[in-house]
Amino acid sequence: MATIKEIAQIVGVSSAAVSRVLNYDEGISVSADTRAAIFAAAEQVGYKKRVIYPKIDHVALLYFTEEEDELEDIFYSNVKEELAKQAKQMNIQLSVYTKKDGMDAIPDDLNAFVAIGWLNRQEINRLYQICQKGVFIGTSPDEKLFDAVRPNMDSFVTQIVDYFVQKGHKSIGFIGGPDRNIDTLQKSMDIREWSFRQSAQYYQCLREDYILISEKFTVQEGYRLGQKLAQMKEFPTALCVASDTLAVGVLQALNEAGIQIPEQIAVFSINDVSTARYVSPPLTTIHIDIPSICETALDLLRNRVLNGGVITKSIFVNGIPVYRKSC
Repeated sequence: MATIKEIAQIVGVSSAAVSRVLNYDEGISVSADTRAAIFAAAEQVGYKKRVIYPKIDHVALLYFTEEEDELEDIFYSNVKEELAKQAKQMNIQLSVYTKKDGMDAIPDDLNAFVAIGWLNRQEINRLYQICQKGVFIGTSPDEKLFDAVRPNMDSFVTQIVDYFVQKGHKSIGFIGGPDRNIDTLQKSMDIREWSFRQSAQYYQCLREDYILISEKFTVQEGYRLGQKLAQMKEFPTALCVASDTLAVGVLQALNEAGIQIPEQIAVFSINDVSTARYVSPPLTTIHIDIPSICETALDLLRNRVLNGGVITKSIFVNGIPVYRKSC
């Protein structure tokens, strides 16, 4: 790895001078040519200045997922793991609290929090009383109160429908799951279903019997709805699935029914979990960049704590289609 000493030898100045120039110390007296030579040499040898992050302690990671969600949807656990890794690099001290711990376990002296999962209105109001500097990942329960970073699910589904239409499909189905209203606790329409309905209606190919909604985002529910789809007298030639977790079950059911993928039904999903490339056939899906989501969330948190940011922000992170044999 390149060092300050190497740069000093190239330019012919002291290591102290190189260090002060690279740290933008205006108090050092060097010529403009020497300053430029130091930066040029640093780029030449690939020197990367170490970033020293101010310590932020008393930060809670609220991992409020349902037990079944954690087991079935790898997205949550991947976010948790990546968040812990990046927080350590940024000198942010995280303490984890789960839904099982409950709101009473969260200390009153928090500097900030990051929340993964689903909270109801009562929990959100209680959290706001404890700490007003927080970021939600994957959901945005109250944009007036807290920052949020989410995968751009609306765009993902639109891209999938656009792709199918461009490939000549005229009958497109959808398999998804429910969202929940934080105030009533009743099931509501998930953004992926809403987006599919809008896109399918735009292309004049919306059919209610081709929209199947599960009870939960689980492999078992995907399998159940895949069986239901396979039993239709006339099924769609293309299928948009709201998550890889559901899609794994759907593929199993279609394979068992002898339906050829993608010859009879092309399948396109969202998440790009590690198992997506190993199912049969390998799943075409939209890759969600979890490191980018976590980095964005921690940047928002640092802005709140260190810079006193008061305006809440909601940020959508885009994904990249990964084309495999299911399409």
